[in-house]
Amino acid sequence: MLSARSLFQEILDNDASFRLFCSVAAGGESQGGWENGRIAALVPPGERDLAPKIARHGADEDKHGRIFDALLKRRGLTPVPVPPDTDYTMLLERHGIGLAHERLRVDRPLTTADIVTYLAHSRVTEQRASEQMDLLRRHFADHPEVGRAVHMISGDEDNHLAYCHEELLRLAAAGHGRAIQRTLRACALAEIRIYRDVSLAVMAHMGRILGWPRARSALLALGIHAVYAYERILGWRRMVSLRMPERRNALGGPATPAAEYA
Repeated sequence: MLSARSLFQEILDNDASFRLFCSVAAGGESQGGWENGRIAALVPPGERDLAPKIARHGADEDKHGRIFDALLKRRGLTPVPVPPDTDYTMLLERHGIGLAHERLRVDRPLTTADIVTYLAHSRVTEQRASEQMDLLRRHFADHPEVGRAVHMISGDEDNHLAYCHEELLRLAAAGHGRAIQRTLRACALAEIRIYRDVSLAVMAHMGRILGWPRARSALLALGIHAVYAYERILGWRRMVSLRMPERRNALGGPATPAAEYA
């Protein structure tokens, strides 16, 4: 039977597909760590209280990248180059979602509008990350090889999402509500399209590695397109709503070290 659990189990059981999965995940997390680190260094004077939270976010992302690298090392594998069509983070950047890397390389303070852009982009992408990790946690929290990693990363992603909600609501109360909603909608509509394209690319690569028959690949592609159709019509709205989270000040403390995972 074709299910999320059976699909990931098949990827997990094969060294080549597991190697690609971890390499793609590690690359995205490391890129996110760099972005957050630069944003933390460039926050405007009026938002200095955000800097340690953004830095914590970046430290978490870096930690996740190290965890995926550690999973490879435990199996005696090394990372592989990330195929460009599977690079979710870079594709978002190329489509103008979030803050451009060229801007982040310039040592000039960001503006409050830039912070709104950053937080709106993070709120959308962290929704996706939180949902994906929740799915893996439900199916693989007790798995001897990846269970602890899944549990740790899932908890971090939930914290990141809570932080985005809280900070965007604070900025909305300060008069940035219209800009926030406009930016959230643009980010969400772009993200669901890029997520569809990346999902199709990842499944195509996995299909070649695992030797899937055409019928199975076609069925998976059909499912991905169906999810996109739902998200394009209705599902994107879950990415733009804001509510005060139960976890307040979710990034107010130090990051949990990756050593605890090991």
